[in-house]
Amino acid sequence: MPTAQPSDPLSVIYSQWDQEFAAHPEMSLGLMRWVFEDWQRVTSEPSNVRYRESTEGGVPGIWVLPDDADRSRVLLELHGGGFALGSSNSHRKLAGHLAKKTGVTCFVADFRLAPEHPFPAQIDDAVSVIDALNEQGVATKNIIPVGDSAGASIAISSVLKLREGGRELPEQVVTMSPWLDMENTGETIETNADTDFLITREGLQGNIDRYLCGGADPRDPLVNPLYADFTGFPRLYICASDTESLYADSTRLAAQAEAHGAEVTLSIVHGQQHVFPMQAGNLAAADQAIAEIADWCR
Repeated sequence: MPTAQPSDPLSVIYSQWDQEFAAHPEMSLGLMRWVFEDWQRVTSEPSNVRYRESTEGGVPGIWVLPDDADRSRVLLELHGGGFALGSSNSHRKLAGHLAKKTGVTCFVADFRLAPEHPFPAQIDDAVSVIDALNEQGVATKNIIPVGDSAGASIAISSVLKLREGGRELPEQVVTMSPWLDMENTGETIETNADTDFLITREGLQGNIDRYLCGGADPRDPLVNPLYADFTGFPRLYICASDTESLYADSTRLAAQAEAHGAEVTLSIVHGQQHVFPMQAGNLAAADQAIAEIADWCR
């Protein structure tokens, strides 16, 4: 259990979740999904942004439409939640802040969730959205996959999947607090346990079991990008906190990508929670992170 006291909106909500999960160890996955919809509570509503429900390539989601946005470039937001939780509703406000600051539109995809739909359904859905955007005239190079936590794995793996098919690739990929290690070996899960209010090795393993229940190999590069060859990979942005339990995934990803010649920007802050940019509009550190990502994308 963390020894620090909750001091920001995200640590407060993570602490509340932890208390509920401890009090109800047999909580159903359906109820957990309902709880995780509360994620958006820490994000302020961005001004001058409209939302429209849509389906792209058979994948439902929400279009995020800032006023005067450049519609030739699209952020493809792939939400976190361990491949089994989260939704376009939990992440639409985060996407709104990022799209507005970047000056482009964004589609927040409601990809299929595990365990009903294990690997590779989530990656296939991301590629299907990219195909649909291509059909609408948006070139792949102008699509920026953005993923937080497990969504970062989907963002990276969807690009690897495109490369497998000899397809055009996006020029940029953005990740926030990426979770990639499906072997569940990260050392900072223990060393940062006192400062992370959400992540535990047991909780991660539960989501791994849901995601890989179809029998996929946890060392398959599409399952675990820490085993991927990043030769020719797009520019990669990694945002994380050195006090979160999954910090090692960020540093290992940066090292792996750089070893294969990829251009990597590793932005590390101190003392923040997992996916701290979710607090956009309510925390200066989150607003700064959004601004830095937007500047990098431009």
